[in-house]
Amino acid sequence: MALLDSKMGFQKGGAVITAPSAPEVTLPPPLVKRFLDYVFVECGLSGATVTAYRGDLCEFWDHLVARQVEPSDVTIDDVQSHLIALRERGLAVASIARHLATIKVFLRFLHAEHLAKRDVADLIEAPKRWRRLPDTVHYKQVEALLTAPDPYDEFYLRDRALLELLYATGMRVSEVVDLTLKQINLDLGYVRCIGKGRKERIVPVGRAAIEAVRNYLEWLRPKLLGDRFNEALFLSRTGRPLDRTNIWRLVRKFARLAGIEQPLSPHTLRHCFATHLLGGGADLRIVQELLGHADVATTEIYTHVDERHLKNVHRKYHPRP
Repeated sequence: MALLDSKMGFQKGGAVITAPSAPEVTLPPPLVKRFLDYVFVECGLSGATVTAYRGDLCEFWDHLVARQVEPSDVTIDDVQSHLIALRERGLAVASIARHLATIKVFLRFLHAEHLAKRDVADLIEAPKRWRRLPDTVHYKQVEALLTAPDPYDEFYLRDRALLELLYATGMRVSEVVDLTLKQINLDLGYVRCIGKGRKERIVPVGRAAIEAVRNYLEWLRPKLLGDRFNEALFLSRTGRPLDRTNIWRLVRKFARLAGIEQPLSPHTLRHCFATHLLGGGADLRIVQELLGHADVATTEIYTHVDERHLKNVHRKYHPRP
């Protein structure tokens, strides 16, 4: 796929530029779209991941256009110069690492499809970054959060069920958004999560969360649904599925009401789920399965959180800390 064509001109960031007055097309370049279709259909990546890939690759495409480099001729220098430009824009190391991961997958795809002369992805080192410990709160603060919804509020049953399920299962907010009635079995006490890469896992649900969800399904959800049809578990006041933005707002709202000063999000509850399990003696491999981590190394960071707690206890109570 040529970047420069005598009739069409440059394709920049999804826009085809033929003259100063030409309208901008919002679709990504055909080669990028082909890659996005591949990772969505063949690899089963989530819509959110594909959207992130699209944004990163359109920026990289713009960079190649500026340097007048064909995708088949991309070199390490082309990639590194793009990463330097991102850094100069003020992007964090974690964001630059994500851009690089996207580019490397794209370059491997080009080579596998015989669209690039060589695969330079493995020759590019990712920027070094510190492993940041996940934010957690004490169990008593989680208890205060779970009891923060007002029983007299019209959405109390939904909000209480939402908070209880987030903490009981450690689900990602995207997984909760996509959760349907068919994926939760209150009689057997489990939820079937569809995680990253469309991978499925079974997570047990505790008694408190089961009771909260059952009350919501029986007394409030039918009212929110009305005469509409929707399989989503959690609904908004209009009967539509709760989106991730609304769930974030609800969690932060109840965190404030619970008197929790530090920033708290749905993902914080996922961190708390893992940390509190490990702190209670759960096996690391079991927690890995419950979280849906492909690599146990991702789960191991929660053991460092528990070690930090042990150090604090030792420093506080030992006569010679």
